[in-house]
Amino acid sequence: MSEELRVQKPDIAERSFRYSLRIIKLYRELQKDGTGRVLGKQLLRAGTSIGANVHEAQAGQSRADFIAKMSIAHKEARETIYWLRLIRESGLVPSARLTDLYNETDQLIRILSAILLSTKSGTRRRTSETLNS
Repeated sequence: MSEELRVQKPDIAERSFRYSLRIIKLYRELQKDGTGRVLGKQLLRAGTSIGANVHEAQAGQSRADFIAKMSIAHKEARETIYWLRLIRESGLVPSARLTDLYNETDQLIRILSAILLSTKSGTRRRTSETLNS
């Protein structure tokens, strides 16, 4: 794996873990309302899945496995932002309470996208180098 990925992995792993803790806190807050419980459960599943898949990716058996797990983390982050938006727009939680979490989700999406692009382009470069040898 490239040096760039080795440098990024601990940061995204720890960041996604801390993010999961924030999602859990919000989930507990949403338990006060019937609709909040339903939406909170969806948020909890998607939001905590990001970190779980990032950690799984780091233990990937191959580059393809790493890409597959990071892709799932990226997909779950995009789903999480949907649930956060729905919770915010429905008024279940004050908008100001969700701003930082919403921004962090957006940043995670961007980081995961960058990791995926860099990993995939590295795969393509190696494949074309092998074919040209």
